[in-house]
Amino acid sequence: MRKKLMSMIACLAAVTMLAGCGNNNSAATDSVSAGSGSSEKNLKIAIVSSPSGVDDGSFHQESYSGILSFIAEHSGSTVTPVQETTGDTAACIQAVSDIVADYDAIVLDGFQFAGISEVAADNPDQKFILVDTFPSDAGGNEITLDNVYAMQFKEQEGGFLAGVAAALSTQTNKVAVVNGIAYPTNVNYQYGFMSGVNYSNKHFGTTAEIVELASYAGTDVTGANVGGNYVGSFADPANGKVVGEALIKEGCDVIFVAAGASGNGVFTAVKESAAKDFVIGCDTDQYDDGTNGDENVILTSTLKVMGKNNNRVLKTIYDGTFKGGNYTLGADTDSVSYVSADGRNQLTAETIEKINKAYDLIKKGTIVPAANFNGLTPDNFTGLDAE
Repeated sequence: MRKKLMSMIACLAAVTMLAGCGNNNSAATDSVSAGSGSSEKNLKIAIVSSPSGVDDGSFHQESYSGILSFIAEHSGSTVTPVQETTGDTAACIQAVSDIVADYDAIVLDGFQFAGISEVAADNPDQKFILVDTFPSDAGGNEITLDNVYAMQFKEQEGGFLAGVAAALSTQTNKVAVVNGIAYPTNVNYQYGFMSGVNYSNKHFGTTAEIVELASYAGTDVTGANVGGNYVGSFADPANGKVVGEALIKEGCDVIFVAAGASGNGVFTAVKESAAKDFVIGCDTDQYDDGTNGDENVILTSTLKVMGKNNNRVLKTIYDGTFKGGNYTLGADTDSVSYVSADGRNQLTAETIEKINKAYDLIKKGTIVPAANFNGLTPDNFTGLDAE
């Protein structure tokens, strides 16, 4: 199924983004360095993002944070952010090809970079960290490469925690999730969220309704209608605000946002709402982005721990123990979590206790939330009856 899925993703991207094959990358004029240093193992690192940059406050920024922490620990190493603005897969690969000879390690954020295999094979001395996707060959089939460390995450587990938090916190009994594009990672968040709401309704006495607007339903890479609320882009905050306002109008007072920079528009809609509404952040701790005068609209944030994993892999490049491969990371390795730290969330102690109870069951594998292609549904997933 995975080989077929990778092929479908490659074909879809080629059809929808064929036009932008030129060099549209935008590189930062200055790299970030911790200092001159004297180490002979200093790494020159690039991070390539598309279509939003490393300051998106979400996905790319979380990934970038791990590189910055590595540099802080390794004086003399540098990082240069490169932003490919179109989202075109061919342009993304070209952006990497244009800079590959200049760097020791290149971090690539997103599904757009799955086709990096040929560039990686042609540059065996460079190391690549592929975030949120696995490398594929020309036919779209998943492959492994000795100089590529590729990580995917169990977004459905983070989405599940968000769903439990939303169901336990809503006052209107209406909650929703807003996504960017119905690629597997985003559908995983959606299905996980819905699974978490259903679990809370069954075990914690909540009665939350999941609101889905038919006009914003998503279509996944197989052409199936997955419902939900999709902006249609990861870089369209204006339309994100429209979707957010529509959900608020429907009575939603807790909205989980997994839409990249498009999610900033949902934040704005919630901040401008006359009601006391909340957002659940995604990928990184977004509490600071929730500031709204003397208040804050962030209930909590789910965490996809890309930064720490980037830091860890960069250390293996630095010390010569790097090993390529494709890895799916989840709660069992603390790679998926949520924010429960004091002062960074607005959850009650009772709600945190219940989320932690479910989180432990996920870590043990007792609960396996629904995902885009794991054969489970939000209404019938592994562990729905588990307590």
